[in-house]
Amino acid sequence: MTTFEQTLLREVSTLPESRRADVLAFVRFLKISLKDDDELEREFDEAIKEARATALKYNITEEDIDAEIRAVRDGK
Repeated sequence: MTTFEQTLLREVSTLPESRRADVLAFVRFLKISLKDDDELEREFDEAIKEARATALKYNITEEDIDAEIRAVRDGK
């Protein structure tokens, strides 16, 4: 482990637990920003493909998804 990694881990370890998730989210944001548009599009397409396969496996319809979204938005 490099000195930088050790310093970073030491700094993160002193944060309250609730803020550590913010650090992780920021690191992931930085990693995403390094990808080019083609790579992001491929990853998005793959994620959609996996989501559709999961929906098919569990017999989840577009109507089911729409109903769930409406229920959340209505606070139910």
